Amino acid sequence: MKKEELPQDESALKGITREVCYVKDKDGKYITGLSTGWQIKKDALENAWDNIKERTEAARQAVKNGEKSPIYYFMELKLMDFPVLSGYTGFWIFSIKRHLKPHIFQALSDKKLSRYAKAFDITVEELKNFKG
Repeated sequence: MKKEELPQDESALKGITREVCYVKDKDGKYITGLSTGWQIKKDALENAWDNIKERTEAARQAVKNGEKSPIYYFMELKLMDFPVLSGYTGFWIFSIKRHLKPHIFQALSDKKLSRYAKAFDITVEELKNFKG
């Protein structure tokens, strides 16, 4: 691809980042060029964010319905999975899965909740009082 053909389609990352691509200059030599993105990538990124929004809303609804604890919602909101949250909190994965049960969550000490709150960058009160 020639440097002047490098796609510059706007995406959600416009103004935040650009991608380095290898292109040919007028002499046919490979050089680097910066691209703000192209339509296919933009569509894929938007699709991924739509999926994240749906998962976060489903998690919020599960907390509201009393099916899951607020930990579940904040995991989705912060784009975490069990291994990542385990790494941040020091809890074993099976413990985190237990803490997703509302009746177990209610019995957690403030000390344990503070580890979750720190991982989610919120206060213990925000975690305890989240109702969906």
